[in-house]
Amino acid sequence: MTSALPIIIDCDPGQDDAVNLLLAYASRDEFDILGVTAVAGNVPLEMTQRNARIISELAGADDIRVYAGCARPLVRELVTAHEVHGPTGIDGVEIFEPKIPLQPGHAVDFIVNTLRHAADDSVTLVPTGPLTNIAMALIKAPAIASKIREIVLMGGAMREGGNTSPSAEFNIFVDPHAAHVVMGCERPITMIGLDATHQVLCSPARIEPIKALGGASAGAVYRMLAFFNKHDTEKYDSNGAPLHDPCTMAYLINPQLFKTKKCNVEIETESPLTMGHTAVDFWRVTNRRHNINWVYAVDADGFFALLTERLARYG
Repeated sequence: MTSALPIIIDCDPGQDDAVNLLLAYASRDEFDILGVTAVAGNVPLEMTQRNARIISELAGADDIRVYAGCARPLVRELVTAHEVHGPTGIDGVEIFEPKIPLQPGHAVDFIVNTLRHAADDSVTLVPTGPLTNIAMALIKAPAIASKIREIVLMGGAMREGGNTSPSAEFNIFVDPHAAHVVMGCERPITMIGLDATHQVLCSPARIEPIKALGGASAGAVYRMLAFFNKHDTEKYDSNGAPLHDPCTMAYLINPQLFKTKKCNVEIETESPLTMGHTAVDFWRVTNRRHNINWVYAVDADGFFALLTERLARYG
């Protein structure tokens, strides 16, 4: 029997981040969750750290430590996505003050200290928001890079263009300078952008089985996705909103659901017109280093079957 994979989840909940946390907590036999770190993104930090604790409490994950990290990007002013996620960030779930405490200390220090005490190539980082916390940790303590087994992140876009500007996906747009730092860390990075996540649509046929599971966690997922669907279904004229962030945990659980290609990805940090654009050298037309394992296709039905099966574990 293989041992559980040590992971740190860095997030900005967000309904899709919340579903990703529930997927992770339902898979504790496969993952040793060392901690959850919150960053400003979909909503401000005060809400993202609270939302991470609410979802942890909903899942019964009282033992998971939650840390608050960076309240703004490295260089730019914070841009949020209240119009997508609602005033609370996780509209569809009742908001309460969780009993799970916010841990003392900064999330960046937690990441640095955890990696410093880890074995080489041992800890997987799973960022599903702007990459500010991860970049700050790498800037503060460059030697921790050797401890990272892999970074599996949600962010970027190639053929799909952008969902926040004409050419930039939200997570990268919010903090392109942090993304630039992470892309250059010379550790294995799997990047799941809009080209993949726009294939994972929350159609009624896919989320009704989640509703049918019953129970607090599955019910919360269904309500969050029903709310989440309202904005993006109209935006994309699609049969359901794309479910972005849970693709990261699903990839770690069953990578066979995803198609990938090694290629170079660089981040635009200077152009006002294309700030945060991910330049994906998919056809390898340059000689730049293949720094990213780029995900370009997903078995969407297989993904939702996995998600539904894991949510059923909550009972």
